[in-house]
Amino acid sequence: MKYKSAAELFTEARARITQVTPQEAMQLRRAHPETILVDCREPNEWNLGRIPGALFMPRGILESSIEKAVARDRKIIIYCASGNRSALAAESLEQMGYHDVSSLSGGIKGWMSIGGEIES
Repeated sequence: MKYKSAAELFTEARARITQVTPQEAMQLRRAHPETILVDCREPNEWNLGRIPGALFMPRGILESSIEKAVARDRKIIIYCASGNRSALAAESLEQMGYHDVSSLSGGIKGWMSIGGEIES
């Protein structure tokens, strides 16, 4: 059996999911204010700053907690620091029956690089 590196897992997941750029995410939020942003980073990262209105759900508990917080028919954009964890998370949510889920390419770093609003 050939083992995969983390980079390979991230690349493969990104190829199977929908990704949105930070600009597209901003447009989606304006056009569809009911869009839910899910921050799947760790608590220490969340405390440093987050996208306003985001739902905090760390990657480690995402699958066991999402069903209580978000209906499967909601539009979800999930993000992490750079887009790797969120790609894996988006793939998991799709397997759980969430049909309108995407990962924020570049993560919160990409969001901040284009001047996206951050709250602390």
